[in-house]
Amino acid sequence: MNILEIVLIGVGLAMDAFAVSICKGLSMQKMSLKKAVIIAVYFGGFQALMPVIGYFLGSAFSGFVGKVDHWIAFGLLAIIGINMIVESFKNEENKLNDRTDVKTMLALAVATSIDALAVGITFALFDNNIFLEAAIIGVVTFIISFAGVKIGNVFGDKWGSKAEFIGGCILILIGLKILLEHLGLISF
Repeated sequence: MNILEIVLIGVGLAMDAFAVSICKGLSMQKMSLKKAVIIAVYFGGFQALMPVIGYFLGSAFSGFVGKVDHWIAFGLLAIIGINMIVESFKNEENKLNDRTDVKTMLALAVATSIDALAVGITFALFDNNIFLEAAIIGVVTFIISFAGVKIGNVFGDKWGSKAEFIGGCILILIGLKILLEHLGLISF
């Protein structure tokens, strides 16, 4: 995978964090730079950590799945993407507050980064630098989460489900690209 693909995966994975960041921004009477940075650090940090954990879990059994690695990558990314798209249509009322204490942010960061663990497992199937990939995903998520707090504070919660829908589509398309490349049907 190239840098652009990793950035796009980062964007797709960051959409859950973006949606929660928008809700956090909504709950702030006035935009707080300190709280926006705290939110972005938690989300970016966990989005960077989870692929590394997934990578090492996936590396333990990658030798057994070498012949079907492209199918596994496609399947995992498609499942994650479809789940994000389905979630984008649910009309759930997010009752978040503007607290940024460790307990609140830890729970939100873990919840929004579980998908990144599965993506890390797919990264183990490729010969890439997991630490560079994780850093890119973390930085992308940091920027998107910070922007989400600001957008939520300024524009409201109209964009949360749309962002999650787009993120799901991006992950599915990248999974499809991996599959088609390995099957020899396309080359980039």
